[in-house]
Amino acid sequence: MDSYWMHPALPLLIGSLILPFLSQRLRQVALVVLPAFGLLNVIGLASTEAADITRHMDFAGYVLDVLRVDKLSLLFGYLFHIAALIGGIYSFHVKDRMQHFTGIAYAGAAVGAIFAGDLLTLFLFWELLAVTSVFLVWAGKGVEARKAGGRYLLAHISSGLLLLIGTVMMVSDTGELPTFGHMELDSAASWMIFLAFGIKIGFPIFHTWIVDAYPASTASGTLFLSAFTTKTAVYCMARGFAGEDMLIYIGAVMCLFPIFFAVIENDLRRVLSYSMINQIGFMVVGIGIGTTLSVNGAVAHAFADVIFKGLLFMSMGAVYLRVGSTKGTDLGGLYKSMPWTTGFCLVGAASISAVPLFSGFVTKSMIMFAAATYQPMDLTWLWFILLFASAGVLEHAGIKIPYFAFFAHDSGKRPKEAPLGMRVAMGISSVLCILIGCFPQTFYQLLPGDELGLAGEFKYSPYTLTHIVTQMQLLFFAAAAVFGMMLLKKYPAEVPSVNVDADVLWRKLLPGIWKKAIGPVFLASSAVEERLLGWVPAQAVRTFGHGLPRLAIFKEWPQGSIVVLITVMLSAYLGLQLFS
Repeated sequence: MDSYWMHPALPLLIGSLILPFLSQRLRQVALVVLPAFGLLNVIGLASTEAADITRHMDFAGYVLDVLRVDKLSLLFGYLFHIAALIGGIYSFHVKDRMQHFTGIAYAGAAVGAIFAGDLLTLFLFWELLAVTSVFLVWAGKGVEARKAGGRYLLAHISSGLLLLIGTVMMVSDTGELPTFGHMELDSAASWMIFLAFGIKIGFPIFHTWIVDAYPASTASGTLFLSAFTTKTAVYCMARGFAGEDMLIYIGAVMCLFPIFFAVIENDLRRVLSYSMINQIGFMVVGIGIGTTLSVNGAVAHAFADVIFKGLLFMSMGAVYLRVGSTKGTDLGGLYKSMPWTTGFCLVGAASISAVPLFSGFVTKSMIMFAAATYQPMDLTWLWFILLFASAGVLEHAGIKIPYFAFFAHDSGKRPKEAPLGMRVAMGISSVLCILIGCFPQTFYQLLPGDELGLAGEFKYSPYTLTHIVTQMQLLFFAAAAVFGMMLLKKYPAEVPSVNVDADVLWRKLLPGIWKKAIGPVFLASSAVEERLLGWVPAQAVRTFGHGLPRLAIFKEWPQGSIVVLITVMLSAYLGLQLFS
């Protein structure tokens, strides 16, 4: 590792700082050059002779593994740079400097996280992910975007706090900074880290930040958001908790429940957000099974999902840019004036539906085959759940998205075709979806294979007669069921509505409990506190004269300032404990 290759996150992070000072034309050039140069840098790392590369840095008495390179991190390194390149081209039309700056910095934070070799380095990039990405939500403007961004930030800061607490607990137990590798759920610290990953990956109950924040962002902001955060968490879960049985059941739930929400949802970007949770469920199942084939299938599907889900988000982003809405009730007939966008959307729909010769067919099937052939326990029930979930994907992402956006009833709208940059970005993604689907063995060579030390061998061929026939039967009958229900008027109609999800806990139930149960106690304690804050300085003045007049300032401090002060003091204390 004595070559000239730099840390993979640096080109994007340093380059993002320059973007706000460039003209529109130069920013467009930089949006291509920065991720392209970063991708070449990662390829350079992969071409070195050492199988595993680790770079260390001394910091406050601890040794940080700021760079750890192996096939797993390299795969996500390729993916995130490709996603940043596509996102940059897609946002050529954007004049908002903040979106360009935060988008590229966000990509750099994701790259830094997947190359982190210890938990503290991971935490630093973990928090940078949250800080940079929230501005993409706020870029959507308006009250809803502002509120959604606040909830988004709260979820991710909570995730970061859990990761920090888990790391500090491990340091306290061992006296050393732990490396980021496989962990067992046998301590409070590992549970904290597991939940930190779970919040970012979209575990049930905690998933609502995805469907809340992504549709509130801009067209290009949603694309960046869909690419990095959840896939960074998938990488971390694969690195840290592969083979954890609990993930099988969590992933199965994630595969199922979004289908029902997606069927009744009117906003097509929210439909895609639910679809993202469904697809992540497949990845979580693969990680939970924990065999070489299943984990490779999970990370392969994560790679493919960023491309084809990004393609679907891009097509809906183009519609949003031209029409100002992605609600099914406002759309229809757009194929007449947006034929390129329609075609690209159909490629994304075929890919996510696992149509042969498209990327989903060669990645998702690895997870399903691993479930069907798993020996330590009978996972037949899981295979049927995955089969049902695959049919559901065809319904809500393969059919509903393109049908209600571009076909269905004619809305009478004839918007312009998407800008050139958007079409080029969608074209690149479409080509990648087809190449991965047509040349799977070439793609499989990028996967970690047996490198992770898991049970079983990595040996899989997707284009078998049994798999092709089974998948085509699934697609045919699922499509027939959907269109049959439409003809019989049994399919849920696209109507303006607000669907109640688990976020009702955070928005309604918990505030209600606070108001009725905890609120009165808090108000009573606040009254006592107010009296004490007035009485203590007065008594001090009576006792010591006027030597302590400034103590009365506490009486004038708002409670919010006191909370901030306590938070800062607590953070400083944790920092001293960590580095002392």
